[in-house]
Amino acid sequence: MNTSGLNELEAILAVARHRSFRAAATELNVSTSALSHLVAALEARMGVRLFNRTTRSVSLSEIGAEFVRTVTPALSTIRMALEQAGNSQAAPSGTLRLNTSAGAAKQVMPLLLEFMQRYPQMKVDIVTEGRLVDIVAQGFDAGIRLGDSVAQDMIAVDISPPQRFAVLGSPAYFARRPAPLSPLDLGAHECIRSRMPSGAIYRWEFARHGEAIAVDVQGALTLDNPTLMLQAARAGMGLTYLTEWNAATDLTQGTLVRVLEDWTPAYDKLRLYYPGRRHVPAGLRALIELIREKGF
Repeated sequence: MNTSGLNELEAILAVARHRSFRAAATELNVSTSALSHLVAALEARMGVRLFNRTTRSVSLSEIGAEFVRTVTPALSTIRMALEQAGNSQAAPSGTLRLNTSAGAAKQVMPLLLEFMQRYPQMKVDIVTEGRLVDIVAQGFDAGIRLGDSVAQDMIAVDISPPQRFAVLGSPAYFARRPAPLSPLDLGAHECIRSRMPSGAIYRWEFARHGEAIAVDVQGALTLDNPTLMLQAARAGMGLTYLTEWNAATDLTQGTLVRVLEDWTPAYDKLRLYYPGRRHVPAGLRALIELIREKGF
């Protein structure tokens, strides 16, 4: 089968995702010059310019942006059809592209490693970012997020136990200040504030016996990365509010101490989600089967 046309379309979408010929070439495992020739060949046949290029940047032209919006879902359908035909009698193979957050990736990594050991012909490409993205438009097979973040038109499968947050501080911090007994006591504490992907500052949420409280905590340090928050909390800079699975190592080793545990009930699960469509890629089907084996 002549797949040169498909290769050109894959090249266009990769360059559009990365806004870079070099990064797209790395993803597709081709040289930058080969990728440039593929794109130029398609532009020449179409008689239009899909990208605006300078020595420092690459951006979609107006025609290119519309072309990418139209081609993306169609190419996804073609990929699935080819994969279904090729893998109907064979073990799953190919690349599974997943979008998730850094914290969620850390939690589900053991499961994904087991998946790759079970299916050695599969490759897994994970992109982590705080913001939610359109997984279809960005060329992902599936996403992994907390359940309340998943759009209702997606098919979702639980991929973790229920999640809990934890208020954490170092032993050195609590040597200087008494532990809070209620979320309202946080007003007397230095807190490490969390900036969400939207730019808003997260209000720490608590619940107990049907009572819900959201606290706009105060502190000199504002961060948007769990690893940095843990580092600052270990250094005694203040209290931080993170998921249990982000803080698991610190809690085990005693480098951080948990408080207000009775105010942080389990609230949601991580979910693997993907578009509702007739043909699900073989690799994604295999991952879903493994998840269901685990019985989350």
